[in-house]
Amino acid sequence: MLNYIWAVMILVGIVCSIFTGRMDELADAALNSAGDAVSLCITMAGIVALWMGLMEIAKEAGLIQKMASGIGPFLNYLFPNIPKGHEAREYIATNLVANILGLGWACTPAGLKAMEALSALERERETRETHVASDEMCTFLILNVSSLQLIPVNMLAYRSQYGSVNPTIIIGPAIVSTLISTFVAVIYYKWKTRNKGRGAA
Repeated sequence: MLNYIWAVMILVGIVCSIFTGRMDELADAALNSAGDAVSLCITMAGIVALWMGLMEIAKEAGLIQKMASGIGPFLNYLFPNIPKGHEAREYIATNLVANILGLGWACTPAGLKAMEALSALERERETRETHVASDEMCTFLILNVSSLQLIPVNMLAYRSQYGSVNPTIIIGPAIVSTLISTFVAVIYYKWKTRNKGRGAA
């Protein structure tokens, strides 16, 4: 769907530039945007390398494991049906910690592993068809979409790249907004599962 939306937007822009006689401006904008895209990619590559390196250092130092242990009660509340010690809990904890630190690139592998582990757990239960997402999968997806972040690395990089005077000024509002979105996601999930339980009863 997004491909169609972008295609329509591009076509509309070209048609409008033709009818208004501004094809030269369109060509200049396209070339400038291409240069900006390359520059942004180089900047983001450096930031990705920096934060991925810090993530590995924190992992080797045991910091990630300590943070994952710290959110254990939160995981118990949201995922009461995942057995303690199951590998899915470790992957989920790692993914959430990476998300909290704003390391979206680092959390992706752990997220994929978590989904694989949750799928295997659901097959072991044999309670539903394998192509249907389990409650734990849906919960995990909701948490990733809401994504509480203490350090919005991507936005800081974008603001710095485009000349913001104070790129870090968004940290406070980002923490508040993602905290609210995560809180709403948790409340919504608990409300839906409560209604589901009543319906089953």
